[in-house]
Amino acid sequence: MKNREIADLFDQIADILELLGENTFKVASYHKASRVVGDLTEDVAALSQEGKLRDLPGIGESIASKIEEYLKTGTMARYQELAAEVPGGVVEMMHVPGLGPKTAGLFWKKAEVKSIADLQTAIEEGRLVGLPGIGEKKVENIKKGLATYLAGQSRILLGKALPIAEEIAVLLGKLKGVHEAIAAGSLRRRRETIGDIDILVSSTRGKEIVDAFVALPMVREVLAAGETKGSARVEGGFQIDVRVVPPESFGAALLYFTGSKAHNIRVRELAIAKKLKLNEYGLFRGEKPVAGKTEQEVYDVLGLAWMPPEIREDRGEVDAALAGQIPELVDVGDIRCDLQMHSTASDGGASIEEMAKTCQELGYSYMAITDHSQSLKIAHGLTPERLGEQRKEIDALNAKLGGENFRILAGVEVDILGEGKLDLPDEALAELDFVIASIHTGMTQDAATITKRITTAMRNPHVHGIAHPTGRVIGQREPYAVDFEEMVRVAKETGTALEINAYPERLDLNDVHARAARDAGIKLLIDTDAHAPDQLHFMRYGVFTARRGWVRKEDVLNTLPLNEFLAWTTGRRKGG
Repeated sequence: MKNREIADLFDQIADILELLGENTFKVASYHKASRVVGDLTEDVAALSQEGKLRDLPGIGESIASKIEEYLKTGTMARYQELAAEVPGGVVEMMHVPGLGPKTAGLFWKKAEVKSIADLQTAIEEGRLVGLPGIGEKKVENIKKGLATYLAGQSRILLGKALPIAEEIAVLLGKLKGVHEAIAAGSLRRRRETIGDIDILVSSTRGKEIVDAFVALPMVREVLAAGETKGSARVEGGFQIDVRVVPPESFGAALLYFTGSKAHNIRVRELAIAKKLKLNEYGLFRGEKPVAGKTEQEVYDVLGLAWMPPEIREDRGEVDAALAGQIPELVDVGDIRCDLQMHSTASDGGASIEEMAKTCQELGYSYMAITDHSQSLKIAHGLTPERLGEQRKEIDALNAKLGGENFRILAGVEVDILGEGKLDLPDEALAELDFVIASIHTGMTQDAATITKRITTAMRNPHVHGIAHPTGRVIGQREPYAVDFEEMVRVAKETGTALEINAYPERLDLNDVHARAARDAGIKLLIDTDAHAPDQLHFMRYGVFTARRGWVRKEDVLNTLPLNEFLAWTTGRRKGG
């Protein structure tokens, strides 16, 4: 699949255009095309062959022709033209938090800063302070952003790593002599970012499996190919390591290579206490193997309940397993709806009907449309009048699509303005089925100010939940300085829900915050923040994060049937 390659090219075109001062609409169109192509669950080449490219939201004639050009030739002329105008390092600099296109261009043209390395040197030498509009505080913020950016470069987003790992595992699993093929490591534990991708294969045909792996069509560079281990770099630059182990050791190896290291140490200590030896080859009494075919077998001998991979972080799971108290974690199949998504009415790429039909295909019984509110001009936010018009559209669609089995809720993602004031009047919010509030501006304010804005919004009876509560974007933007304990306290006081945003770049709340909220008795929402139909499939990433936070079905509001959910929203407005 060329999806990721094409999506990355469109993002780079958008970045260069922005750097060169092109109009914002053209820049946005390329970013939107990148998002649409990158989030496709189908092969873009197959869609092209079927003549369906131009049916995709945000893919017009110009964009479609560039996709077809790349599929046919492996190059994109427009990208080549633009790339020749700007040093590649300058474009990369734009991705540093706090350093946008204007500043990157300024550093390039006025200080000969053409790369990340140049930027580091210029900061260390103090050459940036004094440039037009650049003071010490600005440089300090860029320095912090650079540290965030560099830390993120060594890690891969779960949302990017998992699909390619699953594809390779499926292909390997179909080979002759393979019993199982499973992605292990931090990927199996569903950490929000991972290093290299490890795939464990159960088979006695090690060399054949490794040779087949390095010959896969997505492999771009073979790094190693031995008798039982292979390593290669695939599309997107990810490194995949494949290890083949015999079936009698597969469970022990899967346990060992899944980790975490801290979890493995605790489990190994239990084995030692029972005068057993545990390693990747099995569980032994002396030299005699007593378990190893499956993880369950190993855990059983050690007197442990099976622990879901997501919670294997030595955060109390071993003690809970010894006591038989591992909670039943929320699962994707428990989700009945998605309560944050956007349509073409604001900055989405599809109509409400298109989003609704995908929700129906996912088996949901209801959903909420939550387009942005009026102050977010860049997202074409909705005024009270436009919200009213959208409500009529939703009522018509419910009559057309819903019946008793499916319902679209009228909602909004309302901006939290200065001092906690909401971007829409109460009378407009009162007409909606669901309101989720969020911060999109003033993110560098101090903790007291940010916290007051959020807690003030929580005390508005029309607000049901807070979206992406800490505001972070993984590897791009640090969380804003919110007092999380105070936010949780007020959420408990007011009965306001907190969101686990499933968008792979957000996953906000993160796992640690999700567990803290759950432990405090706060109700959670798991939403995709989808801006196109394919992004509705992001739900699983939010569920993975919830599971890492020990979140159960009963902790999540969108596992409720519609009538129970509406009873909760009504009770929230009445202060119940």
